[in-house]
Amino acid sequence: MSRMRLLQEAKGQVFEGFVLVKSAAVRPNAKGVEYLDLVLADDCGECAAKLWDYSPSAYGIYEADDIVKVRGSIVIWKDVEQLKIERIRHSVRDDGVDLSKLIPCSPYDSEKLYNELYELAEGFENRDYTRLVQYILRENKQRLLIFPAGMKLHHATRGGLLHHTYSIVRLCREIVKLYPALNSDLLYSGAILHDIGKLYELEVGELGIAGAYTNEGQLIGHINLGVSLVSSAAELLGIERKTSMLVEHLLLSHHGQPEFGSPKLPMLPEAEVLATCDLLDSKLYEMFAALDGVMPGGFSERQWALDNRQLYKEER
Repeated sequence: MSRMRLLQEAKGQVFEGFVLVKSAAVRPNAKGVEYLDLVLADDCGECAAKLWDYSPSAYGIYEADDIVKVRGSIVIWKDVEQLKIERIRHSVRDDGVDLSKLIPCSPYDSEKLYNELYELAEGFENRDYTRLVQYILRENKQRLLIFPAGMKLHHATRGGLLHHTYSIVRLCREIVKLYPALNSDLLYSGAILHDIGKLYELEVGELGIAGAYTNEGQLIGHINLGVSLVSSAAELLGIERKTSMLVEHLLLSHHGQPEFGSPKLPMLPEAEVLATCDLLDSKLYEMFAALDGVMPGGFSERQWALDNRQLYKEER
C-alpha cells in the first residue's frame, strides 16, 4: 500500500478526515497514564496513531472496523510517520462517508451485478436451473452485495465476491459462443454459485471486510458448504436429483486439482471450463494488483501466491 489518502491530503503537518480503525488498544505510558494506541487506515494505506491522556468518558470507546473522524498532527517517530490525535469521534449517518475512500471496494455497483446475474438465470431454458439459482440468490442477497471473495488474496474487497462471480460468468459466456455444444444453463448456474459457500466460510461485518474464518469455514470449507447449500435448496424446491447433482459437481471440482482443494477433478466439459475460468480470473486479479504502482520497465516484489514470481510491467 502507498501513503494514506488522509496524509496525502493533509495541509502541512495537520490532518483531518475520516478513516477506518484497523486496531485499537488502551495502553499505559512510562508514567502509567493510559493512552489510545491505534492503527488507522483508508483505501490507500495505514498508519499508527496515538491519542495521549486518553479517557473513555472524554473521547469514547473505539474498536476495529469503526469509522471515525480524526484531527491532529503528523509526527516522525524512529524515521516513520505517526499520527498524534487531538480530536476523535465516531462517524454518524449524516456525515455521508464514502466507503470507497476508506476500504478497498469492487469497481462495480453490487446491486447492478446482482440484478444482471438474476436476470441471466431468468433466461435459462431449463427452469429447474432458473429456480435453483434465483432462490439461492434471493435468500443470500444482502450478504452477496457486500461480501469479499477472500481474506487477503484475490477480490478481498467489499463486493469482491460478486465482482469475481460476474467476471467468471462473462468469461463463460464468451466461451459458450466458441463452443456451443456446452450446456450453457449448467455452466452459468455453476459459475454463479461456485463460491456461494464463502458466505458461510468467512466472518464479515457490515463494512464487507473479512476478519476471520467461521468454524464451518475452518472445518468444512466453502466448497463443501456450497454443495450442501445447493443440495438443500434443490430438495426444498423439488428439483430432480440428477439436475442438482451436476451443479454440485461443478462446485466440487471448480478448483481443478486436489492440491488446490477440489474434492473431485472436473468430469464434465462445463466443469473444466468453470475451473479454468476461476483460476484465470483469480491469477489475473493478483497479477494486476501486484503490478499496480510498479513503474513501466520495472519488476514487482516476489508474489508468494503466484509461485513466488516477480512480475514485469511492460513499457507501452
